[in-house]
Amino acid sequence: MSTSVHETITAAPAASCDAELAEGPWVFDLVPGYGPGASEDDVIPTPVVRPGQLPVAYQQMSDDELHARIRAAKETLGDRLVILGHFYQRDEVVQYADFVGDSFQLANAALTKPDAETIVFCGVHFMAETADILARPEQHVILPNLAAGCSMADMADEDSVEAAWEELMELYADEDQSELASVIPVTYMNSSAALKAFCGRHGGIVCTSSNASTVLEWAFERGRRVLFFPDQHLGRNTGKAMGVPEELMPMVNARKPGLGQDPQTLLDAKVLLWPGFCSVHKRFTVAQVEQARADHPGVKVIVHPECPMPVVDAADASGSTDAIRRFVAASSPGDVIAIGTEVNMVNRLAAEYPDRTIFCLDPVVCPCSTMYRIHPGYLAWTLDGLVEGEVRNEIVVPDEIATDAKIALDRMLAARPKGA
Repeated sequence: MSTSVHETITAAPAASCDAELAEGPWVFDLVPGYGPGASEDDVIPTPVVRPGQLPVAYQQMSDDELHARIRAAKETLGDRLVILGHFYQRDEVVQYADFVGDSFQLANAALTKPDAETIVFCGVHFMAETADILARPEQHVILPNLAAGCSMADMADEDSVEAAWEELMELYADEDQSELASVIPVTYMNSSAALKAFCGRHGGIVCTSSNASTVLEWAFERGRRVLFFPDQHLGRNTGKAMGVPEELMPMVNARKPGLGQDPQTLLDAKVLLWPGFCSVHKRFTVAQVEQARADHPGVKVIVHPECPMPVVDAADASGSTDAIRRFVAASSPGDVIAIGTEVNMVNRLAAEYPDRTIFCLDPVVCPCSTMYRIHPGYLAWTLDGLVEGEVRNEIVVPDEIATDAKIALDRMLAARPKGA
């Protein structure tokens, strides 16, 4: 049996990007920020308090007792419960998921269990929000640890996007919009429900890394250009793959006069990029790709499109978490594969395909700091609550936001990736 990422970090904290990852996440639940392992480049917005809460009794339980409680609760709840687990979750949690996948797959998976009373989403806050928007009104959605947020999602707040939109509308006011709108807003799944609602109100759409190119094609059929937020790298890499020149994909910054660009640049633009990024995928570098090729001649390198463009260009392939999984599945015994994505997923693929050499491009063990906030203790506590008739850590999106957000999400669900 392979060693999980959590076991590796616990056994040798110094081998990780932050030794504090070896501690229980409840130690940091009430501390503002994203927890141990977060990028020092992350800008913590105000407010960002999503306090977690785990009773001391659960903090002190042994792993064996926590797992016994989870198994017992699942058996008791039966079909009334569905657990969704993102690819980036730690093994100790994802083993209990009824569905494991990327954000697009899990958004669809939640719809296949309309009779489940409760959806427990082992992921981060924006994912649970999405599940609540798509769920039936009587279904409950639980996020085991409310402190599991997303630094990328927090890099685009509603006020800043609204301010940028107003400036763009003023600049594009004289354009003929009889056939095409001046700009279509596209938000990555990694964003708040409020920004998904913004897109729903303004003729826009949500995308995932699985269907980003399909979504941009949808947007260009309706508008001259796209405002893409919050992840600049996914927007830039997708645009480039579709043939959009880099000079037509300027960055806009709502905190700078004129959005940080001259008017003509904004008029000529095809994709307007927001200055957000993923802390995990920003860690990958061209030097790491070159080192992998030097150490393993013939290695195949695949990275996530949230990585910076030079890294994507240096790799052999790029794709969503599920595309990476399929890339590995299509490989042959004896192949050597270097992967640029979150280490829990890479570690799991290496265990699933022991006849291949599979490793993470980043030699430092550094899981997604917010996905890592979901620990078996939180899952056991929330499931025990359901057995006792109490819904703990429920995520509820207000109706006035959910209505518009669902419009943009339904467009996303209809924009299925090619070959899906």
